[in-house]
Amino acid sequence: MEDALTIRDVESLIFEFRGYKVMTDVDLAALYETETKKLKQQVRRNIDRFPPDFMFELTQGEKEQLIAIAPRLSTLKHASISPMVFTEQGVAMLSSVLNSKKAIQVNIGIMRAFAYYRAILLENKELRKEIKLLDEKINVAFRYLLEKIDALTPKLGKKPHKQVGFKRNNEK
Repeated sequence: MEDALTIRDVESLIFEFRGYKVMTDVDLAALYETETKKLKQQVRRNIDRFPPDFMFELTQGEKEQLIAIAPRLSTLKHASISPMVFTEQGVAMLSSVLNSKKAIQVNIGIMRAFAYYRAILLENKELRKEIKLLDEKINVAFRYLLEKIDALTPKLGKKPHKQVGFKRNNEK
């Protein structure tokens, strides 16, 4: 399939808002080859299928942040309606609302991209854990070596230094 979505294509369309990885209605409409207005109509007609953890509208501040992150979405700057964003589950639910062959094919590509994205995040967490463990082992070994070096260094009979500075008459 020549026009199949690549994971890299979809990965650049995923943003993070409110702790969720999301895709915008504008990008999804373009992928599904439909108008954003029609996509939003279908969602509003089936709003019970889209709880807040599946889909939410961006606030004005979030919209500005989105435009700053992705200048290609600058047309949203003057839009009177806030963009809708969809989590992975919301995108999956869109396939039941937008029932066309194109929607199904696009959904499959998007689901693969989200799965790939999750795998990368999980891999990074595992790598971070391993680095932390190595760091702790190195610190323990380093402390051990320092203790051994200190034990080998002969303790010099050090006399207390004569205090330098101004002395009062009643002090010796």
